[in-house]
Amino acid sequence: MTKATRHTLAALALVLLFSCPVYSTVEAQFEQPLLITSAGQSAEVQLVAILAKRSNLNHTLVKSAAPGDLDTAKTLVLSLGASLKGLGAAGLDVQQEKDRVAELIEAARSRNIPIVCMHLGGQDRRGSLSDDFISTFLPFARFAIIVKSGNQDGLFSRICGRHDIPLVEVEKTVNAVDPFKKAFR
Repeated sequence: MTKATRHTLAALALVLLFSCPVYSTVEAQFEQPLLITSAGQSAEVQLVAILAKRSNLNHTLVKSAAPGDLDTAKTLVLSLGASLKGLGAAGLDVQQEKDRVAELIEAARSRNIPIVCMHLGGQDRRGSLSDDFISTFLPFARFAIIVKSGNQDGLFSRICGRHDIPLVEVEKTVNAVDPFKKAFR
């Protein structure tokens, strides 16, 4: 991680710490339209878009979204999970992807656009590379939905607990439709 990225993430963490209210419920607190993007270029970003469609949510999927893609968005949805194959297909290395996501989060925060994080790959999408993306970017979320098998070691619970992020665990990806839909007006 470059020094500039570390400084950006530290500044974002301070903004998040002092500006995010704690919510006791996630029902209908986020607005549409959604910008859905990947944080790690895993294929699960497609599943997030399918869930948005099944939930009748107004959304746009941009796998490698940049700050300009936020122009019409009212909520940013990050699909957390890294894939070396996906990074290669996108023409990105790990550091470029982390820098892109950090820049996107910074732009969302500066526009008061809340962030929802999702991890739908379960245990199969975990590993040191995905865990690095999860640990780096999940703290900026205001809400998280994950497939329960991806939290066997409690990583999501620890991060969400530390940052007062409401966390919903579902048994299967298809079970994420209801909490995803209820989170949006």
